[in-house]
Amino acid sequence: MSVDEESMGAVLNRLRRAQGQLAGVIAMIEAGRDCKDVVTQLAAVSRALDRAGFKIVASGMRQCMSTADGAAPPMTEEELEKLFLALA
Repeated sequence: MSVDEESMGAVLNRLRRAQGQLAGVIAMIEAGRDCKDVVTQLAAVSRALDRAGFKIVASGMRQCMSTADGAAPPMTEEELEKLFLALA
């Protein structure tokens, strides 16, 4: 499965944000920050990674749908992403 360039850019941005958040979590743990703050930030990292994964899957689904028999117009990436998120 290949992902179009625009979607890949969005995925990479989300992953970079998650990378920065994860570095922040590590720094918080090393600094002895409150457990509640650490867990809150860790949850944000997890959501960011999930969203990146969903974006990749949604983009791949869109590509598959656009090569279908053409009976209905292909769904947009946002529609597919929303549909996929409903499963989670």
